[in-house]
Amino acid sequence: MTAAEPPTAAPAGGVASADRARDGLREHKKQRTRQALIDAALELFVAQGYEETTIDEIVAAVEVSQRTFFRYFATKEDVVIGVFAAYDRAMLEELRERPADETPFAAMAEALRVALRSVAASGPAESARFRRLRQVIETTPALGAAHLAHHTAIERALAAEIARRQGVDPEADLRPRLLVAIFIGVVRVAFKHCAEHEAWDAATMAAQIDSIVDAARRTVRDWV
Repeated sequence: MTAAEPPTAAPAGGVASADRARDGLREHKKQRTRQALIDAALELFVAQGYEETTIDEIVAAVEVSQRTFFRYFATKEDVVIGVFAAYDRAMLEELRERPADETPFAAMAEALRVALRSVAASGPAESARFRRLRQVIETTPALGAAHLAHHTAIERALAAEIARRQGVDPEADLRPRLLVAIFIGVVRVAFKHCAEHEAWDAATMAAQIDSIVDAARRTVRDWV
């Protein structure tokens, strides 16, 4: 009778690989839940109004608890501003990749166009998400203060990037901030014009950016 052989230990690499796979699945599930909450919230906001929609209704649509909602968002407002911030981060990343020989204004305009076209090309789900986001922002005065605070943050980030591109000190040189303020004003006019005509999709907005940027250049040349 021979003694039983001790169990063979699993290779350390195999254990680590399994752990990574579990972590990846867990993260994927979190992202799916977060996205489902965003989509349910935006759909309800558009259908019945932002202020009229409760968190209870949002979590019921996804079949999760309020506790789950608060793992991802502190308030209803965070749902909207969080999605908006993600689109702005995409635009900022595009700006960082623009050729160094582009003028700052052209670089920002092209970065925004690329970001909008990316949304338009990403499929129906992302396109619908963007349309609903724009509808909610443009039709909900209660989001005004939060939206303004977010714009202040993105303006600072854009000005810092323009200063880096131009090799100037953003604290001592006001030109990056001035240019970004002009650019944000141009974008706001373009988006507001689209909203007035109920044109919410990213492709239409990308085309509108082209038109409004050309108008801005002519206005500065002729009127300033």
